[in-house]
Amino acid sequence: MGSRLKDVADLAGVSFKTVSNVINNHPNVTEKTREKVLKAVAELRYRPNVTARSLRHGRSGFLAIALPELTSPYFAALASELGAAAKRQGLIVLIEETFGEAERERIVLEGLDSHLIDGVIFSPMAMTAADVAERPSSTPTVLLGERSHPAGFDHIAVDNVRAAREVTAHLVGLGRRHIAAIGAETGAGTGGLRARGYRAALREAGLPVERSLVVSNLDFDRVSGARAMASLLDTGRPIDAVFCFNDLMALGALRVLHERGYRVPDDVAVAGFDDIEESRYSWPSLTTVAPDVPLIAAEAVRLIARRLGDPEAESERIEAPFAVRIRESTAGVDS
Repeated sequence: MGSRLKDVADLAGVSFKTVSNVINNHPNVTEKTREKVLKAVAELRYRPNVTARSLRHGRSGFLAIALPELTSPYFAALASELGAAAKRQGLIVLIEETFGEAERERIVLEGLDSHLIDGVIFSPMAMTAADVAERPSSTPTVLLGERSHPAGFDHIAVDNVRAAREVTAHLVGLGRRHIAAIGAETGAGTGGLRARGYRAALREAGLPVERSLVVSNLDFDRVSGARAMASLLDTGRPIDAVFCFNDLMALGALRVLHERGYRVPDDVAVAGFDDIEESRYSWPSLTTVAPDVPLIAAEAVRLIARRLGDPEAESERIEAPFAVRIRESTAGVDS
């Protein structure tokens, strides 16, 4: 037989009500008491009766998170931060990997009216704003990412155009004049927005956008970055810098440059985007754009909690901050 709330109270030496307050994340509990109760919960392996809580409060305690690719270090880190933020709100996370496929994204939205979840944090890749708007739901929903969002939805995104412009301007400021781009796309997706920032920085510096130095339609992984870098070098055109639209492609590019005998950054400077952990430990370490992932996660869960408390609250659009992290792949290695 599983442990009961009374068992936790007895072990912690507190009242039944105090244990209930801790489990339901009520604020009027001292930190010392909260720690004592949580220690008892862990020792007894107590699990709240989710069905009973749902009947009492009209909530399940579950938060759904739908992300396109959990093998991506960026989305894996985001999922981890979302889980931590949800835990602080007393929510249990359910994760759905959509693989950026329209059908799987539709399944996520069609399941929103289920009483099994209190809210969903959703990063659409294939669905448009019109697609999302066609499936209104009373379940609190927060949209993540740069794609356009319909009115009435809470939304959090990084300004990809500005971020890409800043990192490209950094390369220009180093005196680089033949700057390649790996990962460009058309449209309003990740590759399209970062391409706009890349082109804007070149125009502001009075440099031409050399189409032969732009590689498009890639999978945003290491293999794609390596192949794109090889194809750029095979053209024989001068290249003194490359901006890869995520860190995985940049790591692939670094490998090929090393194999071909190019010195980074002396011959070719390299920059990426996402600030994944591997970028800090590559050789050389990778200059990159670092979105504030902990803030994105905390704000997303805050918006869910806010809407649970006030379903009629005005929708918010939050622009998440970022920083350009200058590392050895553009600044050089200290001797």
